[in-house]
Amino acid sequence: MTSSNRLYQEIGNELKSLLKMGTYKIGDRLPPERDIAETFSVSRTVVREALIMLELENLITVKKGSGVYVIGLPDDVLSEQDKLIEEEDFGPFELLQARQLIESNIAAFAATQMVKTDILELRSILEQEKQVLSQGIMDDYSADEMFHIAIARATKNSVLEGLLHDLWQKRHASKMWDKLHSRITDHSYRKQWLFDHEKILQALQIKDANAARQAMWQHLENVKQTLMTVSDSEDPNFDGYLFDSIPVTIVR
Repeated sequence: MTSSNRLYQEIGNELKSLLKMGTYKIGDRLPPERDIAETFSVSRTVVREALIMLELENLITVKKGSGVYVIGLPDDVLSEQDKLIEEEDFGPFELLQARQLIESNIAAFAATQMVKTDILELRSILEQEKQVLSQGIMDDYSADEMFHIAIARATKNSVLEGLLHDLWQKRHASKMWDKLHSRITDHSYRKQWLFDHEKILQALQIKDANAARQAMWQHLENVKQTLMTVSDSEDPNFDGYLFDSIPVTIVR
């Protein structure tokens, strides 16, 4: 392992070492995520990301309600595709944590800069989101993306807007994000996200920076917890902590 490895890559490489040593053979079921997390003293989100990495390398398969099974053994030399995954991809929960830290503060600043046209744009985007969901189209995230980027644009700071564009592009390009979503069959959680968006807009409309920060923070916390739960192969009712979230300090 090198210090430049992301944490999920380090855990993924540790698991691959166990496969190489013969600790687990083809057809074996890996221990539950909770046990792996305790063994390596990391969160379950890191373990989930490490398993997604191994899944993309065709070393394991995930069976809903059953667990994770070994279907291949690692080669000594990574393929070009596997190298690309390790070098360029980001763990989906790592990316969400970055968004939570950045976007909560963007929302707070946007609340101080809001003008009428910004509010009207956000209302229009929410209407688009409502229409899409009312039609039962649960896998269209375009309005979701527009809503978050519009908030960054409302700061009148092109660097912040560009940063949000970059974060969404990382999501679009992420094979790990796609693999995580391939496990999800129930998209009804999107209605909760719409409710979260409405709360964010309410805070922005009254120019309450602290409320906007808190609403955005909680929204992305809800996203993390929801995605962790609905993509869980072992325990759909998982209620543990994802990883330590840095609490928002509200100064009045």
